[in-house]
Amino acid sequence: MSFSASADLKEIRNSINQELLNFVATENKYLNEIASELAPVASAMERFLLDSGKRLRPLFAYIGFLGTGSKPSVEVLRACASLELIHVCALMHDDVMDASDTRRGAPAIHKAFEALHKDQKLSGSSEQFGISAAILLGDLALVWSAKMLHQSGIDGETLIRSLPMYDEMRVELMAGQYLDVYEQALASESVERSLKVARYKSGKYTIERPLHFGAALGNGKPELFDTYSNYGLPLGEAFQLRDDILGIFGDPQETGKPAGDDLREGKRTVLLAKVMELADSSQKSEISSALGNQNLGISQVSKVREIFIATSALSEVEELISKLTSNAQSALEHGEIDPLALSALTQLLTIVTQRKL
Repeated sequence: MSFSASADLKEIRNSINQELLNFVATENKYLNEIASELAPVASAMERFLLDSGKRLRPLFAYIGFLGTGSKPSVEVLRACASLELIHVCALMHDDVMDASDTRRGAPAIHKAFEALHKDQKLSGSSEQFGISAAILLGDLALVWSAKMLHQSGIDGETLIRSLPMYDEMRVELMAGQYLDVYEQALASESVERSLKVARYKSGKYTIERPLHFGAALGNGKPELFDTYSNYGLPLGEAFQLRDDILGIFGDPQETGKPAGDDLREGKRTVLLAKVMELADSSQKSEISSALGNQNLGISQVSKVREIFIATSALSEVEELISKLTSNAQSALEHGEIDPLALSALTQLLTIVTQRKL
């Protein structure tokens, strides 16, 4: 990639993909040198990472860097790309916790290794082997993230500046994941509590912290960090709310997940809390019978979808997404951001809330 003054999102994304490809190729060579039995691990890591993904976290980090007005470099891009591996860790572990069979239209990692256990006629439980492998692969992705950052080539002073943001991002992600698990166990129906989970599980680590990470790489001023928070927090919540809608209304061809999968998993989302607040007793009963039902068919999913529409729960969450996006837009109008980055952040408002890149 040429590091002239360019903030073309697709060009940046392609360059991020190339850096990830280079890194994984080197690491997989090492895995295969350790033992031939690790070949399926190397293959799964490469496939999972490189098959798809919008690279939102590296994108926000890199645009956050550009917002400081600092001169871009391949080393900075590489540091930003390392954040994608945190996301890989989160997805692999999330699928285990949610007992999701698929990810991006393919078997989830734990299901793929469960199948490997069966195919090779290994002893013990195939299911437990798959879960164990997915936990370990997720851990490996987290280790790789730190390794890619440390080996990115940025100077020591820049690395030290970026580490607090990098550390906070990881802590907040794990905190959010636990809150998500706890809310499901609590069977919460609170909009406020669900919004907090949305903020920590997805919003902060998808947008605000990557922006802060990029600002730290570029030695940005404190005011820029404030602007990034004022932009990133509402947009991050809007991002998760869109995810909640897709979890029930999404097209499997686009989401890579079965229709209504959030219902089968019993997800305690803002959308669910809102519909339970607005539904009558009959509608609540219909929804309750669907929640956590692993055998939920498409006809029952359709009935529940109708309730979300009839109660105006769906439209109210759509309105909340619009309001949050508007708040994020306003933050851009009141902060000192390099014009190059400002244009990209404006484009990302739509990309994040509509999931198109």
